[in-house]
Amino acid sequence: MTAVSAVKAALRKQAIETPSWAYGNSGTRFKVFAQPGVPRTPREKLDDAARVHAHTGVAPTVALHIPWDRVDDYAALADYAKERGLSLGAINSNVFQDDDYRLGSVCHPDAAVRRKALDHLLECVDIMDATGSRDLKLWFADGTNYPGQDDVRARQDRLAEALAAVYERLGEGQRMLLEYKFFEPSFYTTDVPDWGTAYAHCLRLGEKAQVVVDTGHHAPGTNIEFIVAVLLREGKLGGFDFNSRFYADDDLMVGSADPFQLFRIMYEVVRGGGYGPRTAFMLDQCHNIEAKIPAIIRSVMNVQEATAKALLVDRDALSAAQASGDVLAANAVLMDAYNTDVRPLLAEVREEMGLDPDPVAAYHRSGWAERITEERKDGRQAGWGA
Repeated sequence: MTAVSAVKAALRKQAIETPSWAYGNSGTRFKVFAQPGVPRTPREKLDDAARVHAHTGVAPTVALHIPWDRVDDYAALADYAKERGLSLGAINSNVFQDDDYRLGSVCHPDAAVRRKALDHLLECVDIMDATGSRDLKLWFADGTNYPGQDDVRARQDRLAEALAAVYERLGEGQRMLLEYKFFEPSFYTTDVPDWGTAYAHCLRLGEKAQVVVDTGHHAPGTNIEFIVAVLLREGKLGGFDFNSRFYADDDLMVGSADPFQLFRIMYEVVRGGGYGPRTAFMLDQCHNIEAKIPAIIRSVMNVQEATAKALLVDRDALSAAQASGDVLAANAVLMDAYNTDVRPLLAEVREEMGLDPDPVAAYHRSGWAERITEERKDGRQAGWGA
């Protein structure tokens, strides 16, 4: 198999999970913006996700967010997804949109509030059992705004206790993915602010606990690919939440702020053995001013392009340059791969998969946008908190 053939084969096997909430209405802290044709139910979200997969061929799973995607019968929802060529992916918990969680959830000083939060996390594992999902995604808004507001160490103890209870509940083949964010909405301390804190908790718990790297959850200038390399080396990288940000927050399209950074991250994934089913590639984005489905398709394509460039790195030439201490040659090897226009290669891959080489154009020609705009005129659109 030639080098190009091997790259194409690897790209055909890629799987990028789309988030149900990206199909619903979203906005800023000040306003949620509605768009025509937005899904009203979890099933309609799956309908839209099926269109993304139909045009890209590499988006076969959809992450759910509970309670935003709560239904009476999760097994039936999984069957509905299967009928559309999809499966249900990570179950994302929500312990940040309830008045009781004003001072935290699993880290709250009140034991009753902590119990309420833990019960929700355990409910999410029950949902995993029904959907066949592998991953439980945990993100906590817990933290403090003022010095002295709470005992920082005690909050870590409470967090560890809750994580241990959830870990004990996980079944065979299920994982816990712990996400971190260095600030916001807590501005003095955040209880899981960085990869080191997440790693420490996961290391104590065991092999079913893994760290998830949200590419937007870092301070400006953070070397994210270094974090990825270390977590892969330690066997603790469970997955990604792909998105972009310029200063803070994290809801922009992946690759839109710094495509070179995305390439560097993907190179470490490929080099470190993280390119495979064990590492979940998930989008975590909200599309406020751009049309949702085309933005999700474009995001999938951005990940594909960064991956293709990472796979094209001449690793033998890079290793030789590194071993000889040739700094310029080593950098040139990476830059040559990054500067390669991989769009023709990916167009060939799509055609070989029986797909249109231009997924965005194919979507616009499909008439799906016009169809859902007409069919979904009535009823309450899905969105944050619904």
